[in-house]
Amino acid sequence: MAGAIASRMSFSSLKRKQPKTFTVRIVTMDAEMEFNCEMKWKGKDLFDLVCRTLGLRETWFFGLQYTIKDTVAWLKMDKKVLDHDVSKEEPVTFHFLAKFYPENAEEELVQEITQHLFFLQVKKQILDEKIYCPPEASVLLASYAVQAKYGDYDPSVHKRGFLAQEELLPKRVINLYQMTPEMWEERITAWYAEHRGRARDEAEMEYLKIAQDLEMYGVNYFAIRNKKGTELLLGVDALGLHIYDPENRLTPKISFPWNEIRNISYSDKEFTIKPLDKKIDVFKFNSSKLRVNKLILQLCIGNHDLFMRRRKADSLEVQQMKAQAREEKARKQMERQRLAREKQMREEAERTRDELERRLLQMKEEATMANEALMRSEETADLLAEKAQITEEEAKLLAQKAAEAEQEMQRIKATAIRTEEEKRLMEQKVLEAEVLALKMAEESERRAKEADQLKQDLQEAREAERRAKQKLLEITTKPTYPPMNPIPAPLPPDTPSFNLIGDSLSFDFKDTDMKRLSMEIEKEKVEYMEKSKHLQEQLNELKTEIEALKLKERETALDILHNENSDRGGTSSKHNTIKKPQAQGRRPICI
Repeated sequence: MAGAIASRMSFSSLKRKQPKTFTVRIVTMDAEMEFNCEMKWKGKDLFDLVCRTLGLRETWFFGLQYTIKDTVAWLKMDKKVLDHDVSKEEPVTFHFLAKFYPENAEEELVQEITQHLFFLQVKKQILDEKIYCPPEASVLLASYAVQAKYGDYDPSVHKRGFLAQEELLPKRVINLYQMTPEMWEERITAWYAEHRGRARDEAEMEYLKIAQDLEMYGVNYFAIRNKKGTELLLGVDALGLHIYDPENRLTPKISFPWNEIRNISYSDKEFTIKPLDKKIDVFKFNSSKLRVNKLILQLCIGNHDLFMRRRKADSLEVQQMKAQAREEKARKQMERQRLAREKQMREEAERTRDELERRLLQMKEEATMANEALMRSEETADLLAEKAQITEEEAKLLAQKAAEAEQEMQRIKATAIRTEEEKRLMEQKVLEAEVLALKMAEESERRAKEADQLKQDLQEAREAERRAKQKLLEITTKPTYPPMNPIPAPLPPDTPSFNLIGDSLSFDFKDTDMKRLSMEIEKEKVEYMEKSKHLQEQLNELKTEIEALKLKERETALDILHNENSDRGGTSSKHNTIKKPQAQGRRPICI
């Protein structure tokens, strides 16, 4: 009895100790996850759980986003999850997104998962037209997206129409030109075919390297008013703060780089930007919503912290990640080289096999033809022998008949015919007998010649038969395959060695592989710089090619602004675009 009571008390206490939980749904760019969270969890607890699940270590770029009354907000790390103004209906939904963008994606994004999440997010922003992208650049970006998804171009697999269901271009670009989906696919495929050999992570990084130079990349826009009440747009990004005209989100009227800002203060909906240069006026602005002000402040603090962090030596954690990434990249590159060599060897073996099969088939055909010729020769020889025998017998029979006729003629001559009539008849018979004997002699001679000719033909047929048998013997005794173990060509000393044993393949790394790989990477960098000029020429060529198909009346305001910037000789580099207004920032600010 006492034991039962103790057991019930133990169960009750255990039940009371179990923490209460609620369900959270996390939506990433390519997946959804659900977690059971404790009521006391703070934002950092949930955020760390998501990062661990994704295997993400570069956590400083990301955050958990939610929406409050059409206003974007981010989960605070030091505040309980349920203390935020979120829906209490389960599951509570958050979007795991990049909150801050790198200045240089290739240098800063280390992990492959980080690159992939940025690629998916930037691609969606371009397709949703939240980032303006010129038509010719959008075709190039689409080709890298196809390379990342489908791998190397294969004409036998990627046939016409294989991109029909893919969303690759902004609707604005498609509507701007009188071009069919097939025409767009043809131009995307032409560039896609040039990306052969790039792995998925390389194609995604090339996409980001092009996208990061777009004017609206990584910029968060907010509607603000200056102290005069003029409506403006505030842009916050990795490089600083930028003030835009509401009708022009491409080119800022003035920019404040983070390293030229002394202080940003916020009080009672009003922001104050104090430049380092005291000759420049303080810029004040405000927005209409308190939540928007808090979001602006968060983005300013976070972007400024990352800006300063980039200009310091990497932390130990980042150094370790970069070292691991370099090792992983080297391993993958060597693996790709090994696979490429194996593929080349396999293709060469297949070509050799096809050639041997072709030669074997050809030799079989020659053997069949020789057999048929031999059989025809044997049949011809038999027929000629039979005909020669018949002719010889006919000649003997004619000779016998000629002898009999001669004997009859002699007998007739010996017969005495007394009367003239009998004599005349006798002479006539003798004449006829002589003519008949002459004809039979000629026929006998002709038959004899024919028999000689047939004997000669028979001899030639037997000689042809002998030659056919000899050729057949040569074909059947000829080796069918070449030696299967040809002496391989000596490999370069730095090339990793292969040892083939049965069906197994072993691969030995040499000490010089890493040095050679480093040299190859440097070589690739040089080649990339050389290709940049070629790439720009291709973009200009495509732009010229499709310009004739443009529908001018469908151009958007951003299209017109972009064309005006291009006509003024503007560069496509966002960094250079932002630096231009900075020079203007040295003057007193009047916006």
